[in-house]
Amino acid sequence: MNRARASTAGILLAFLLVGCGSSSGPEEPESSGGPGAGAGAGAGSSGSGSGNASSSGDASSSGDASGSGTTGSGAGTGGSDGAGGDPSGDGGGGSSSGTGGGEPDVVEPTLITSGANEYWKIGTPTEVTSGNADVTVDDAATQQRWDGFGGSFNEMGWNMLSMLSEAERQRAIKLLFDKNEGAGFAYGRIPMGASDYAMDRYSLNEKKDDFTMESFSIARDKEKLIPFIKAALAVRPGLHLWASPWTPPTWMKSNGAFDGGKMKDDANTLKAHALYFAKFVEAYAAEGMTIEAVHPQNEPTYETRYPSCAWTGQLMAKFIGTHLGPLFEERGIKAQIFLGTMSNDAADPGILSAVTGDATAMKYVKGFGLQWNMRGSVNGLKSRNLPIVQTEHQCGNYNWNPPGVPTFNPNTAANDHAYGQESWGLIRDWIKAGVNSYNAWNMVLDPVGKNIDSQRPWPQNALLNVKADTKELVLTPAYHVFRHVSQYVDPGAMRVNTTGGDALAFKNPDGSIVTVIYNSGSSAKTTTLSVASKKLQFSVPARGWATVNWK
Repeated sequence: MNRARASTAGILLAFLLVGCGSSSGPEEPESSGGPGAGAGAGAGSSGSGSGNASSSGDASSSGDASGSGTTGSGAGTGGSDGAGGDPSGDGGGGSSSGTGGGEPDVVEPTLITSGANEYWKIGTPTEVTSGNADVTVDDAATQQRWDGFGGSFNEMGWNMLSMLSEAERQRAIKLLFDKNEGAGFAYGRIPMGASDYAMDRYSLNEKKDDFTMESFSIARDKEKLIPFIKAALAVRPGLHLWASPWTPPTWMKSNGAFDGGKMKDDANTLKAHALYFAKFVEAYAAEGMTIEAVHPQNEPTYETRYPSCAWTGQLMAKFIGTHLGPLFEERGIKAQIFLGTMSNDAADPGILSAVTGDATAMKYVKGFGLQWNMRGSVNGLKSRNLPIVQTEHQCGNYNWNPPGVPTFNPNTAANDHAYGQESWGLIRDWIKAGVNSYNAWNMVLDPVGKNIDSQRPWPQNALLNVKADTKELVLTPAYHVFRHVSQYVDPGAMRVNTTGGDALAFKNPDGSIVTVIYNSGSSAKTTTLSVASKKLQFSVPARGWATVNWK
């Protein structure tokens, strides 16, 4: 897209046009704006305070926390060489179009800051000629290609979004997927059947021993899942979609139940399960949605009290090499097969070893999906020169009470500023480890966020909350952290080196350089950034972030 960095005067003019609100207290939701339309351990930082910025917007603005100074964008290009691969377009977004046949320039801010109760504030850095830099960007020292951020679709999320007015629901979608007025997510994860954030347990074919998949149906998905996906595609037409099951149909499992159990290993069942994947990709294509990649199983060595299924490494290799890969070839299905989503560092490295050591299976594996405790496996997979996707951001509020994090709260999710700080550490560490894309977990939930584990419901965070009683949309601190890294870093960017401070930096295909800096201190810090032969000075809030978007 055409990009223009704003001067001080340009930023001021944009603010006058769209309206800029003031920040508000911890529980105040985002006020209504105008209508709008590729995971692991990481030490979290401690901190206090929670809050959600508030602003008002006029009818031509999305009215997000900052009033970003943009009024729309032209259509994007979309398209991809496959989920996790090198995207060919950023997917576009927005609803405004220019005249004269060209895409209009979008005025982008050069500085955005966030701190507790002061999220997404637009500023302008000051160029200085003297003094030492706190953070230095070496844009000649490139690391991995960056393909983008994403999040997971869920039934509970659409159920909450459906409680909002049409204008607020569209604003929520734009806050997630619009490149100019939101986080600009480029990827969307789809559960095949029920995840732990479905309304209840289901699969796409519960007819026992239906090996030919005559009763396969995505009718259930059309109720709450597909409307969520299509709303996202309306804002970002080039959104890269990928899918994974939490459980196969119950008749394919040792215990005949949705929760727990092991995958059966007979040929008839494995062949039917491959057909289940093929039917899913084909059924979604018939609905106008391209599934670009599939991962055979969510967390394949955990048997949980919500939809789950255990696999061995040998069985996974046989399924991919003997059944799934050949069937996709036979039916002309172009969706790529990724080896994911691995989560358990005690057992899942064994699945990685078994599959990567199987030449037949590896003919079909086009990338890897890792999350939660599997960050340590990234380095060993780099030599294979395949995309590595971080598939699920940790949700916080851990019920096993690990040291150094707040005590588990069984009544509400970790939607506070401290979790925003923890989220930064996770995102930073995974990206520095070498992944090519990063996925949030739930994008939308109610503020409590309990899943369908009937014995021990686990309140988990979401980037956006919807209050059922007041029908209000709330942007969580974690949302702003994701947006600080995601909005101005384009698919196809290269991560580049930084020295000094706590920072990430990327060089976009258009030559612009995006640097994100975190200040863990208890007071604001005047910071000097050396980037592109310039020294820029600005203040980073206490326990907060600054994004410098420079060309």
